[in-house]
Amino acid sequence: MPQLIILGSASAVADAKHENTHLAFVNEKRLLLIDCPGNPVVRMQQVGYDMTHRLTDLLLTHFHPDHVSGYPLLLQTLWLLGRSEPLHIYGLDFTLHQARRLFNLYDWETWTDLFPLVYHNIPEEEMFMALDADDLRLYTSPTSHYLPTLGARVELLSGQYSVAYSCDTRPCPAVTRLAQGADILIHEATGAHTGHTSAAQAGEVAQQAGAKSLFLIHYPVWNNDPTPLVDEARTGFDGEVRLAEDYQVVNI
Repeated sequence: MPQLIILGSASAVADAKHENTHLAFVNEKRLLLIDCPGNPVVRMQQVGYDMTHRLTDLLLTHFHPDHVSGYPLLLQTLWLLGRSEPLHIYGLDFTLHQARRLFNLYDWETWTDLFPLVYHNIPEEEMFMALDADDLRLYTSPTSHYLPTLGARVELLSGQYSVAYSCDTRPCPAVTRLAQGADILIHEATGAHTGHTSAAQAGEVAQQAGAKSLFLIHYPVWNNDPTPLVDEARTGFDGEVRLAEDYQVVNI
């Protein structure tokens, strides 16, 4: 049974109960990780998955620390655990360029028998099919954030089930189109700041997109109770609204 796994739900400032936002999609043959703060290998272990040989694909949505800080550690951990399989890494040209620069700081050329890293540059096009393999399709669209950023749409079960993820963005038509008719829209709710979205605005996006349910993510947690955000989002959306929570597993 395919699964959506929320590995972290916090905005840029995490706390003891919430890691920075990242998530995974798992089916029988693929494990797609979206963003890489902290230590995703440990987070996935805590929900029952060993990523050493299981991880197939990594999407880096943009180059902000709360989304890529764990990238070198992920590669080192998999290497030390004996991984040999290639890892496919997707992102915009700017993001992948910066990720390579970050990894180069660790002199990875000296790492004996590092597994192959296969980089896939994604153009800034709406609904670009970045991956279509083993009953998992990944589409990306550019969002409206401080620097080049991608939102994502994952389709499973022969396209019968879809999950859209806004990533960091202000409300923008590209995200609404990306989420059209999605079973779940996972939308950021940082607040009505430049380059971000409030919970009420996220509800409006979900309504415009005709999404069936809305999961709020990337919300402020430091000395803050996020539960009122659910009611805030409901002011603009008729469907189910939930807070995405760390270690939440959704069976698809």
